[in-house]
Amino acid sequence: MQCPLCKSISKGFFEGKNGIYYACPLCKGIFLGRENLLSFDEEKERYLTHQNCVEDKGYQKFVGPIVKAVKGSFLPASQGLDFGCGQRSVIKHLLQQDGYSVALYDPFFKDERQVLSKKYDYIVCCEVIEHFHDPAKEFMLLSSMLKPKGKLFCMTETWDSEKEFAAWYYKNDPTHVFFYQQATAACIAERFGFSDHRIEGRLIELSKL
Repeated sequence: MQCPLCKSISKGFFEGKNGIYYACPLCKGIFLGRENLLSFDEEKERYLTHQNCVEDKGYQKFVGPIVKAVKGSFLPASQGLDFGCGQRSVIKHLLQQDGYSVALYDPFFKDERQVLSKKYDYIVCCEVIEHFHDPAKEFMLLSSMLKPKGKLFCMTETWDSEKEFAAWYYKNDPTHVFFYQQATAACIAERFGFSDHRIEGRLIELSKL
C-alpha cells in the first residue's frame, strides 16, 4: 500500500475492527488502508454527533494549548484560519475575545472555497489532521496558504512505539485514518516547505521561512 503522505510503499502493520493499518518505513506514518475509509456521507454523519459547545469549559481547556501558541506567536492584527473548524469553532470564540480575526473552513459544515484562496499569518487544525484521507494534498494546501514566517498549529495525539497500538484508544474512531510520529512531522516540514517544526504534547507546530 502506498503511503498517502510520502508515497513510499508500506507494509501491513495491524488489523483491527476498522480494517488494516499500514506502517510507512520512510515518514513513519501509520494509516488505514484506502479500502476501509468511510464515505463523505458516513464521515459527516459521525461528525454530526460531536457536541463542541463554544461555552464548554472542558473543551475550552482542551484547545488551550493551541490558543496559547497562537497568542504567543502573533498579535491580534494578524489573520488566522481555523481549517476543519467543524460545526462551531471554540478556537475562534476564544481568540475573538482578545481581538483576533479568524476565518473558518470545514469541508463538511463550512465549505466556502474562497477562504482557501487567501493567505494567512497562521492556520490552526485542532483534531483534524488525523482525519486526512490525502495528507500530502492537505499539507501542500495548508503550506500554500501561509504567508512568509507563518505558522501551522496542529493538535493531534501522536503515536510512538512505547504505546501498544492494539490497545491505543485513538485508533478506534473510524474517522481517524492517519497517525503521526516525531519523524512524520519532520517529513512534513521537509516536503511541504516548512523551515522548522516542533512537537510539544499534542501540539505540532510547523513554521514557514
